[in-house]
Amino acid sequence: MSMYMGLMIVFGFFAIGDFLGVATKAKLSSVFVALMLFLVLFVTGVLPPDLIQIAGLTDLSRMALGFLVFNMGSTVNLAQMKKEWKIVAMAMFSMVIAVGAVFLISPIIGREEAIVAIPIVNGGLAATQIMTSAALEKGFTGAAALGTVIFAVQKFVGTLPASRCGLSEADKLVKEFREKKASGALDLEKQVVEENNKNAKLPFYKKHQKYYTTYMTLGITAVVIYFCSLIASATGISISIWSLLAGMTLNQLGLIPPGILDQGKSSGLFMVASFASLIPSLAKISVSDLAQMAFQTVAIFGVVLVAIFGIMYFLPTWKLVGSRNLAIGVAMSQLLGFPATLLIVNEVATAVAETAEEREYIVNKLTPAFVVSGFVSVTTVSILIAGVFASFL
Repeated sequence: MSMYMGLMIVFGFFAIGDFLGVATKAKLSSVFVALMLFLVLFVTGVLPPDLIQIAGLTDLSRMALGFLVFNMGSTVNLAQMKKEWKIVAMAMFSMVIAVGAVFLISPIIGREEAIVAIPIVNGGLAATQIMTSAALEKGFTGAAALGTVIFAVQKFVGTLPASRCGLSEADKLVKEFREKKASGALDLEKQVVEENNKNAKLPFYKKHQKYYTTYMTLGITAVVIYFCSLIASATGISISIWSLLAGMTLNQLGLIPPGILDQGKSSGLFMVASFASLIPSLAKISVSDLAQMAFQTVAIFGVVLVAIFGIMYFLPTWKLVGSRNLAIGVAMSQLLGFPATLLIVNEVATAVAETAEEREYIVNKLTPAFVVSGFVSVTTVSILIAGVFASFL
């Protein structure tokens, strides 16, 4: 197999996943489709186990993590998180529930498997890459493969409860909108928003937008990642943690735009490279491993869902955000992340609203809850957890 054939297979499988994801309106996860194609063809011996190396993506996948995490850090809006502190607190509490639930069944699924699974259940691609890479380095191939499967399945698990809870909350918001419209309260809210927008200070990167070209954004990122690697070597703390903090800090200071690699139109390549780092773990799975892995996956998500629903419904913790449905929606965001959380908000708003104004009101109310909770768990805290848990293996 040539390098170009390897690249065709890797990119082709992700393209198939994206096509089916768009065709089914995200009901079928594009990541799940791609990773399951790799898994089936590795297990059946159709694909060589060193496919990623043949495709020339091994070194690129190694360097991608720092770039990707820095880019994710730059998207974190600390001002919005401060404003939505109740959502932040609920998101972090739901992560604690998931951590405790998975630890509870660690004697059943295995210690290493539990350690790898926890940050992935809490997070997304970056946390998965950190944990699977750490597991492979320590020789825990089964745990690494399980982590990749959990990442592929988690959106299926989280979408239905998040959507159902979002629909229930949207019904309440429509009633609230109609009452406010009748009383004239909506006009006052719009005036406050307009005043805040007028008084907002223009950040440095917006004043000098034309200089943030593809090569400039890559150059800035490379410089920051280099210094993060030096700090990581000196402190023994994972480079992913320093990269995340650097992205958050520089964005908060207004020195870099949110999604700096998106601005430079280069984030897609680093996303593919990060996915490429997960694929080798699937090549180590045998047919005899599949039944055990299926049991472990069901056990992990089963105990997480039972714990979240049980605690959110029967304990008064939900009162922090005002409703049980919203609390569970926030908790499910750790399984989804952006943009899945935003897609769910748009879907429920379209389903419930009868006018464009009602739809806009629902989107404006639900987006902070779902998207901020996703940023807290998937984009931020899960990476910190992964950086710590990787050292436990």
